Amino acid sequence: MQQETDMEFKHKSVLLEETIEGLRVKPDGIYVDGTLGGAGHAAEVCKRLSAKGRFIGIDQDQDAIVAASERLAGYGDRVTIIRSNYCYMVSELKRLGIDRVDGILLDLGVSSYQLDNEERGFTYRTDAPLDMRMDQRQSRTAADIINGYDEKELYRIIRDYGEDKFAKNIAKHIAAARQEAPIRTTGELTEIIRRAIPMKIQAAGGHPAKRTFQAVRIELNRELDVLRDSLDGMIDILGDGGRICVITFHSLEDRIVKTIFRKNENPCTCPPDFPVCVCGKKSKGKVITRKPILPGKAEQEENPRSKSAKLRIFERRC
Repeated sequence: MQQETDMEFKHKSVLLEETIEGLRVKPDGIYVDGTLGGAGHAAEVCKRLSAKGRFIGIDQDQDAIVAASERLAGYGDRVTIIRSNYCYMVSELKRLGIDRVDGILLDLGVSSYQLDNEERGFTYRTDAPLDMRMDQRQSRTAADIINGYDEKELYRIIRDYGEDKFAKNIAKHIAAARQEAPIRTTGELTEIIRRAIPMKIQAAGGHPAKRTFQAVRIELNRELDVLRDSLDGMIDILGDGGRICVITFHSLEDRIVKTIFRKNENPCTCPPDFPVCVCGKKSKGKVITRKPILPGKAEQEENPRSKSAKLRIFERRC
């Protein structure tokens, strides 16, 4: 197996042109990527910046930080890279003396590097330790959830975050299996999930473990909570005409982005029959994408992982 140190941080940036176009990069502007990864989107933003422009990249994954630092080294002090979670974006920017930015980008989900690097335990296609930490500084792993959550809690996360109709049976099989011995690897978990799903469903659908792995990853890394708690603050720090572009990879994320963007466009809570607004909540801007932007056929064929991607854009009006 290829060692982590030998693996290049590879990640095909999804909806690259559409996102850069959506950001409408101003050469002298300040731009933030909250999910820096291998710096695919970031490199395109930096190319468009003048000597006065500024780019801040944030990622919680140390491997991403190393790869992005190398890739963006040529841009010198125009680029600042921070190892952190994007939920701390506003405070990290304040620390740098920045209280207004011209654009923000989030490309959610797992990078190709994280999926392909077996040791990180994100993939169900090989047998590896059950890890799934986006930030390896945190001590809790996927194994702690699989072995530590009671059956009811497992059912809840597989149902809500994996949207798997066999959630109850999967949780039951996991609870029974760990009575014999702790579940330590992705391979062991995958086999247990296979036993919980009828064969004819397995034959017709995608990989049986896909939804459970997604659910455990979301729970471990608090992905939906972080997204839900961060978007309003990001919209607040955008300057007039500034834009936020968010790429999601499943319906749970997309629903959160869609709802929060709409609420920021029209936050009024007055009853519909009121002739004038009395709640005093003012619009913060407008949703640019009434429907999400999807990858074209060519991109989907070239990069199958892009198939579920959706891009939504919001523009701030101060």
